[in-house]
Amino acid sequence: MAPDFQAVDLDGKNVSLSGYRGEAVLLHITNIENPLCRECENALDAQTNQLSQLAEMDPGVNIITLNVRKNSYSLDGRELAEGWWNANITGPWIEDFDPYPLTGKYIDYSTLEGGFANPTLILIDKEGNVAGLYHVYQLGKGEIDGIQSAESLKSDLERIEAGEASGFEGIASRQGINYLGMFALGIVTSLSPCSIALLLAMFSYVMTARRKDEYLRKTASASKEGFMIGIAFTLGMAAVFFIVGFFLSDIGVFIRQARFFDLAAGLLMIILGINIIKPIGEIIEPVRSRLSFGRGNSDAIDEETIAEKKGIMERLVSVSMNLFRYSAFIGAFTLGVFFALGWAPCAVSLVFPVLIWLISQDVTPLGGALMLFVFGVGHGVPVIPIATFSRAVGGQIGEKYIAAGKHITKIFGLAVIVIGLIYAVRYLGFKMW
Repeated sequence: MAPDFQAVDLDGKNVSLSGYRGEAVLLHITNIENPLCRECENALDAQTNQLSQLAEMDPGVNIITLNVRKNSYSLDGRELAEGWWNANITGPWIEDFDPYPLTGKYIDYSTLEGGFANPTLILIDKEGNVAGLYHVYQLGKGEIDGIQSAESLKSDLERIEAGEASGFEGIASRQGINYLGMFALGIVTSLSPCSIALLLAMFSYVMTARRKDEYLRKTASASKEGFMIGIAFTLGMAAVFFIVGFFLSDIGVFIRQARFFDLAAGLLMIILGINIIKPIGEIIEPVRSRLSFGRGNSDAIDEETIAEKKGIMERLVSVSMNLFRYSAFIGAFTLGVFFALGWAPCAVSLVFPVLIWLISQDVTPLGGALMLFVFGVGHGVPVIPIATFSRAVGGQIGEKYIAAGKHITKIFGLAVIVIGLIYAVRYLGFKMW
């Protein structure tokens, strides 16, 4: 089923896809604005004029254009197409601005191998189902399905009207698998010694201050409260990832168009993977030490910076502790937010591969936000048992997590390097997925 939408076109008319139910529709998704990519202008010119010819051949044809606009100061796409290419456009023309509420619904159709196909033609049957798809052109790759002539499109639409179209196999959304993968990645990154050490320290402080006597021995009330605090902490942490995922997915639609995205992403992931296995700082420390010899003692500056960061985190924890007086749930939620903000610099090598992978996916901003939210929930898995049980039991759980994490994070680092290599060779034309 093609996603429905409601919008107002350039002529001030209300347009909705469901309003065309019972008729075949050609949905034209494109990006025409000033400045325009010179490499793709010929394809845009040719396909736009073929659509104009189709409208002249069959005045009853339903052609709806969704024009992606990044430059709000540019003339609208219809005016540019008519002025630049003498196109005669008669169907509804809708401009879609950031955060792309219309074209974002069709991201699974308008992207191919991580890049935006400009233009994309989607054929929709009388029941509102996607019956055909053409990726006409893609920046950096040239023509994919090529310019679709007015005659061939008219033939396609006639077959759809007659109920004969069966050539579209469909694009199966893999978001269900992606959500599961994000949850698993959250668990893996939570096993890093950096993460567990911070979790144990912060929860030991909070729980000891909150119910010292009950926390030192296992009681039902302490376990119940600890469980709720663990849930609230996890939700607070996941909320931060939700916001980050929303903005990353929003800009990812256009970052993926860049020709060097695969190469840059691959090289960066290789570096991050190496850093996970063995911190690059330790690798280059001998070189840095020799270069900095005689320039004064920089250790004092580093210690001051660390002390300053530590002081900020302590103040943030104190804010959460004050909120515990009013509500343990709210206090733990804010603590989760502060932890996510403070933990990221500590585990940047673990987080960045996840963020790069998310940018490369064909998901809407909301879908990306939900994926990172699930990642945050996965990252909170060790929090709940640590907070639920007594201090002694929680400490034992934490020690087991640390022991497992030393090996699992190295395996994760190797996986990141392999994925980085797969990304990088895509730039050279070797597509391994």
